Amino acid sequence: MIEENIIEDTASDQLFPGEIAGDMADSEENSLISPLSKKGYALLKNNDIPGAKEAFSKILEIEQNNNYALVGLGDSERKQSHFMEAIKYYNECLSFHPGNNYALFGLADCYKAINQYHKAIQIWEEYLIHDDKNITVLTRVADAYRKIHDFKKSKELYLKVIAMEETNAYALIGLGHLHYDFKEYKDALYYWTKMFHSNKDDVDIRILTSIGNCHRKLKTFSEGVYFFEKAIEMDPQNFYALFGLADCYRGMNQQYRSIEYWNRILEMDPKNKVILTRVGDAFRNTGDYKTASEYYHKSLDIDFDIYAALGLALICKGEGKYDEAISRLSSLVHDDPKNFRIYIELADCYIKSNRKNDAITCLESFFKYGIRSTAISELLEKLKNNRPIY
Repeated sequence: MIEENIIEDTASDQLFPGEIAGDMADSEENSLISPLSKKGYALLKNNDIPGAKEAFSKILEIEQNNNYALVGLGDSERKQSHFMEAIKYYNECLSFHPGNNYALFGLADCYKAINQYHKAIQIWEEYLIHDDKNITVLTRVADAYRKIHDFKKSKELYLKVIAMEETNAYALIGLGHLHYDFKEYKDALYYWTKMFHSNKDDVDIRILTSIGNCHRKLKTFSEGVYFFEKAIEMDPQNFYALFGLADCYRGMNQQYRSIEYWNRILEMDPKNKVILTRVGDAFRNTGDYKTASEYYHKSLDIDFDIYAALGLALICKGEGKYDEAISRLSSLVHDDPKNFRIYIELADCYIKSNRKNDAITCLESFFKYGIRSTAISELLEKLKNNRPIY
């Protein structure tokens, strides 16, 4: 729940060709085209798509296959997220005007938008042959390499941008995403914090929540609280900020503070089963099993949630009802056979019921799925060697 937080796109308007329409040769034909081209791009920048398309279409009536009009129509469709239609216009332009940078740029952006990153990269690389210092294109290529998980190429291009423009927002954001995607949270934190300090007076809320999320991952919860609180000051109903703050308080074992923010989410989304389960967990951890059970049941009434079901089993365990807990946990093992936590809790119930051999059998069965768990291996080793468990 983090990767969506930050704007990933570079500014699509940076390469608008409207201004260059005036460079056309001063012929009688072009004297009609130039004003229409300028008008079309001005309307496009103001999001008057129908007006822009009308202006560009008039150009094609004057000069069939005009590159400015074809690119303009492609940009118009792209702005409406009609990517396949936009691709047709850009390709038509390139068939008559090979190497047109604006058509190449728009075409690559369309392929990126429809998740055809390899095609987008190929086109942007062609663009960079003629202009290898174009920051807008470099960040887009870096973004695309990140999407196909080419860490090395992506980082190389982001750093190239940083070398040219030390506080470039898109490169810093991209580097943060890149390292976060690869679970390198300290490095992600470094770049996003640098972005924060370079733009403290007008910081994007997504930077704040992303920095907070790094602290959550690093378990530096108290430091995360600061950034989530700043985000809530900007938008008191921001889901990511409320979730992050609640989770930080959970991590700091301040359950009642976490309940406050979980409930603020539920005020906006009362049927969010994940949050209902989180509130149940918080009340269970304070020992209020009755209220916890109510929240777990609310979650399960919406749809089955393995963690709500696990919470009810753990309430049974907490109340010393080990047979019922074993029954519930055994059922959950069948529902989620690779969830190591369920095996740990089930084995613990067997241990508390003086059924050591059953605990060993339970833990050993986890490994038949070909996965590993340090926690299960350590507990199994203690049981087999009669070492203290607690």
